[in-house]
Amino acid sequence: MTETERDIWFEKVNKALDDIRPHLAVDEGNIEIVDITPDMQVKIKWLGNCEFCSMSAMTMRAGVEQAIKSKVPEVSSIVAVNGF
Repeated sequence: MTETERDIWFEKVNKALDDIRPHLAVDEGNIEIVDITPDMQVKIKWLGNCEFCSMSAMTMRAGVEQAIKSKVPEVSSIVAVNGF
């Protein structure tokens, strides 16, 4: 994947995450993209209170994965590099 392609994927995934960010912000948390691999695995990092929240796994499945895959179906998987 070229740097330009990577930038385009980052922008698409970030736009998808904008749907879930307000819900995370209520609990003083956030999420950022760390990397998108050539096989379209999105690596995210929990920020703020989300980093140590026991609900992060559920938020990942019910919120983050759904938000990303509904808008960027090319994504193969989403993994957190920190947290639960």
